[in-house]
Amino acid sequence: MAGLKKKRRIQLIVLGLGLLAIAAILVGTAFKDGIELYRSPAQVAESAPADGQRFRLGGLVKEGSWEKGETHHFVITDTNFDVPVSYNGILPDLFAEGQGTIVTGTLENGVFIATEVLAKHDEEYMPAEVIDSLKEQGYYVDPGN
Repeated sequence: MAGLKKKRRIQLIVLGLGLLAIAAILVGTAFKDGIELYRSPAQVAESAPADGQRFRLGGLVKEGSWEKGETHHFVITDTNFDVPVSYNGILPDLFAEGQGTIVTGTLENGVFIATEVLAKHDEEYMPAEVIDSLKEQGYYVDPGN
């Protein structure tokens, strides 16, 4: 009788570990397409992601680079490296040259094809990721100092 209980307990442990492994695989598969990493133009220049890989790109909209139209073309810069961006859609009202922005999309043949554009929401705000990237490049100075 003791051998039967021990055998049943081992079977339940093995079954539980198997179910846990299946759940981990399902969660990993679900997150694979949902995770969007943030990159600065310098990071893109350093090690460009594969064509078609979704990520977020942030920096400043380069002065004089915005070509308005049905498809907007502009350049995102961190003052050292530039990435050309193409976006087909309506830009946020606060989108402007020289301002911080984050775009989501994919890099295709050296051009970032944006599916979403986020602009700062007031005069003082800049996304934390953009500030960190600009600080790494030695460009950003905290206005409070």
